[in-house]
Amino acid sequence: MIIEEGLTGLADGGHFFDLLADDVVFDYIITIPATRDTSKAARPSQSCTATTATRWSWTAATTSVHHDARTGVVVLEYASQGRVVPTGSPYTNRYISVLTISGRKVSRWRDYLDPVAVFDAVGWPPN
Repeated sequence: MIIEEGLTGLADGGHFFDLLADDVVFDYIITIPATRDTSKAARPSQSCTATTATRWSWTAATTSVHHDARTGVVVLEYASQGRVVPTGSPYTNRYISVLTISGRKVSRWRDYLDPVAVFDAVGWPPN
């Protein structure tokens, strides 16, 4: 997965969920307005990933990784393309994830992407 590849040598864990600190904070910049959730319930779950995988068929590629060793901030730039599985609608997007690494775990995660691309792919709002 591109996140694991982007964090190779910077954070410990062989799987996405292993990279996250127990008290990780996610900032959801893709929502309108942007929201923050610090609860454990806000963490992505294994079932969320499985559901997402059945809804989307996509590939992603990291375009660049920027790391500031002094602050522990990592910026991942990547893109995806694919289809929404139930409808076959195309989906493409570009992402910027700004991660803070503390104790070799991701302690903060901010994601930026085009929400309109998501809405268009899933057919929202309905016509």
